[in-house]
Amino acid sequence: MKAVVYRSERNVAVEEVPEPRVQDPRDAIVRVTTTNICGSDLHMFEGRTSVERGKILGHEVMGIVEETGSAVERIGIGDRVSVPFNVSCGTCRNCVAGWSSFCLRTNPGAGVQGAAYGYAEMGPYDGGQAEYLRVPFADFNLLHLPAGRDFEADFALLSDIFPTAWHGCAMAGVSPGDDVAVFGAGPVGLLAAYGAMLQGASRVFVADKEPDRLRLAKSAGAIPVDISVADPVEAIVSSTKGRGVDCGIEAVGYQAHDSSGQEHPELVLDNLVQVVRPTGAIGVLGVYVPEDPGAGTEQARHGRIGFDFGTAFSKGLRIGTGQAPVARYNRQLRDLIVAERAKPSFIISHEMDLSEAPEAYERFDRREDGWTKVVLHPGV
Repeated sequence: MKAVVYRSERNVAVEEVPEPRVQDPRDAIVRVTTTNICGSDLHMFEGRTSVERGKILGHEVMGIVEETGSAVERIGIGDRVSVPFNVSCGTCRNCVAGWSSFCLRTNPGAGVQGAAYGYAEMGPYDGGQAEYLRVPFADFNLLHLPAGRDFEADFALLSDIFPTAWHGCAMAGVSPGDDVAVFGAGPVGLLAAYGAMLQGASRVFVADKEPDRLRLAKSAGAIPVDISVADPVEAIVSSTKGRGVDCGIEAVGYQAHDSSGQEHPELVLDNLVQVVRPTGAIGVLGVYVPEDPGAGTEQARHGRIGFDFGTAFSKGLRIGTGQAPVARYNRQLRDLIVAERAKPSFIISHEMDLSEAPEAYERFDRREDGWTKVVLHPGV
């Protein structure tokens, strides 16, 4: 089959690789109809992780079940499904408690709790930017979708970024009537702002410097804050008459940089500590890693980010972190889409053939104007 393979820094290729096969009676094989390039894939593309050469990339996947193992009961051949990016067993202590993103069984011995498809240090699982994908523990991991092609672009976002954005709102404690600040208007930040508005936020401020992303934020009903022309802390605090917002969402991560492009991994955390009112909460969705060989300081290379924790403590802020347990949210979000109460696909800018993945990676990584979210369709 054809698949997107990591070769070296800023070098991915579409290559012929062996098709996956059922390795365990609980497996399913999914024929991929849509797979996406995630902002976190760019960390690997840019050489900022320890991903091994030859890794099949991709963790945002949906498709049709082609084959099942003998122990699979709930999922059937021909089912249209969404594949959560978490590879989870469904029965360990964390999975039973609703934390499928921290499964205790699917990534043993790695020093990391939780597994994912096609990602550095998240287990041995091949990614889904390919024609086929093996899904372990299929009965637990796969989400049924209505048959046909309806809502394909919206459902494509159920694997990761729509549930991840919703998780950010949950960690931040978004409530009806709240003022919310979202830093980062990439796909996850845009959907976090959108999710906050779906949950009744009165105002959502979205801070970024890319004009196309700020335009999308405005079109979705958020208030754009251009960090290249104004200090975001001053702008947001002023707009709330000095009170600050009720909660904030960090959607940037360890490669945060200022408007000039200079990297400051603590920048967004510092800004959120300043703009969130006392006793408020912050949900951290941006990726932070224990090791970053490309970081600008020795501390940051070892995951030590020196943000303004003293002020966070004195303000009594709550801070939630960690990857989203997709299975906690994806069924409800699927039903919002089917009921036409949610249309997350407004962020998708490009639909391309899988063979065009190398170009898509390059242009998405350069943050070219208009390249906000790319979905790929294998030609099968």
